[in-house]
Amino acid sequence: QVQLVESGGGLVQPGGSLRLSCAASGSIFRINAMGWYRQAPGKQRDLVARITNVGSTNYVDSVKGRFTISRDNAKNTVYLQMNSLKPEDTAVYYCNADITRIITNRSREYWGQGTQVTVSS
Repeated sequence: QVQLVESGGGLVQPGGSLRLSCAASGSIFRINAMGWYRQAPGKQRDLVARITNVGSTNYVDSVKGRFTISRDNAKNTVYLQMNSLKPEDTAVYYCNADITRIITNRSREYWGQGTQVTVSS
């Protein structure tokens, strides 16, 4: 019953900005953490940014100072503001969430379907 729905991807020129959104829905007791991963063709899926339920954040070194992760707890939504985008940021971006469900009182990870981000002239 838990779903992650992503939006906000697209085509942008180098130096431009995008904001990704991921909304979680279902029988959710608590979202312990949410994050964004990305995967380019032929490459590993890597963590981009993560935020916990107490607001702690971490970022991969290559996006520090350019990307900002944030939450709207009332909407069960996480955002990734991406500024100063580079061609190297081109990838499919996946939302990830660690969620405790009402029905189980146990946590597990969920994944979104992915949204394409392309940075090109």
